[in-house]
Amino acid sequence: MKLENKILLIVVIGVLMGSIDTTIVLLALPTITNSLNTNLLSSIWVILSYLLVLAVTTTQFGRLGDIYGRSRMFNLGFVIFTIGSFFCGFSPSILYLIIFRFMQGAGGALISANSGAIIADTFEPHKRGKAFGYVAVGWNVGSLLGIALGGVLTTFIGWRYIFYINIPIGIVGTYYCLKYIRDNPKINAKIDFGGLTLFTVALLAISYGALEFGAAGYSLTNAAILIAGILLLLLFFFMESRSENPLMNLHLFKNNKVLTFSMLSAFFMSLGYLAVVFIIIMYLQGVRGLSPLDASLLLVPGYIISSFTSPYMGRLSDKYGSRTLATGGLLLLVVTTLVYFSLTPTSSLYLILIASAIAGIGASMFFPANASAIMSNTNPEHYGSTSGLSRLMTSLGILFSFVVILTIASAAMTRQVAYQVFIGTSKVIGGVSAAFINGMRASLAASVIILLIAAALSYMRGKENREEVYRRQHTKS
Repeated sequence: MKLENKILLIVVIGVLMGSIDTTIVLLALPTITNSLNTNLLSSIWVILSYLLVLAVTTTQFGRLGDIYGRSRMFNLGFVIFTIGSFFCGFSPSILYLIIFRFMQGAGGALISANSGAIIADTFEPHKRGKAFGYVAVGWNVGSLLGIALGGVLTTFIGWRYIFYINIPIGIVGTYYCLKYIRDNPKINAKIDFGGLTLFTVALLAISYGALEFGAAGYSLTNAAILIAGILLLLLFFFMESRSENPLMNLHLFKNNKVLTFSMLSAFFMSLGYLAVVFIIIMYLQGVRGLSPLDASLLLVPGYIISSFTSPYMGRLSDKYGSRTLATGGLLLLVVTTLVYFSLTPTSSLYLILIASAIAGIGASMFFPANASAIMSNTNPEHYGSTSGLSRLMTSLGILFSFVVILTIASAAMTRQVAYQVFIGTSKVIGGVSAAFINGMRASLAASVIILLIAAALSYMRGKENREEVYRRQHTKS
């Protein structure tokens, strides 16, 4: 096997591990809540703590790769993620689980922030679409394994094993990373600790305020925390525009239309779709009364389809560019969300299979093409920063996706209904089901609007010439 293919395999393993832990927790959330005798709001933080760390640290961890070496940071991510997974499995309470999920998130951020840069270091621009296609396979296979294993392990063995499953993967990934991946030429740069702190506090305040509104309803305290978070976020962007070493290198977007709109479309895609799966899982378990295993089986087809089609879609993006493929993929995700919108308490479950299949095709069209467009329109000395910034945009979208969807859904139903459906493991009927459907549809309608915005931004990126970009970059260097 060629060295570049070995490196690609290692990156895919890293993406696979992070992807498994994203979806596997969704199915186990009701079981974790009951097992640890906690409440809905605390359980949601098992998901959000991981996403929050990814959102806050990816740009700086990508910069760490530029400064100290991407191989070193990538491998450190494997180690931290594996140790965090071990402690998550042994968590005696919800507080410990949330703390160790933060640790897991730090490892995942180191892996994801440097993975795109390693691909860009290894493959020429006209070959990156295919490489990112295989990375997308890792993501989809991981999501598939997360869905399937989450259902099997939670149903038959116990939720703690959803974290133990990462340990052998992490050990294998660490070994091969040390063996094959070499560090990139390093640059002089600094970490923006002030921006990092301000950004963290802002996101915590926004997430906490919005989720408290969804769980407890409106109060002056919740409103004040949410508004304070928004103001701090605005202050953060103001300070970033004047910082010599910004957390977000906004200068990367200057006179780079393809990069700008590719990043924006990634953000709005994540914002509009990533929490939709969570809502559908709650529908299947809470309204339809399915076990975690049965719910997982209905979502598997989409991940299987995407795993097979992503490399092909990546090759197409190498040949024809990213705009048409990525935009078409987003429109298919709109169709998927509309199918979910049509669900009732008695709808045929075949609709879930159809929607899952459409989503699989859409995702395989969007992710490889968009990721390839981002990294192929970046100068080599900024690969780490761009990879981290790309992951930041996606992580912010996922984080706010949960916040927005849960807030909208909860606002359309009572706290009692939300608790019974989100946490209930047996079928709920009558008014409870009807109230949840109303909340679900309100959140899905918002998702459709956001995805249409993502599609418009994706189309606005314009055409690109990968080989011309490559020649221009290397002429400068």
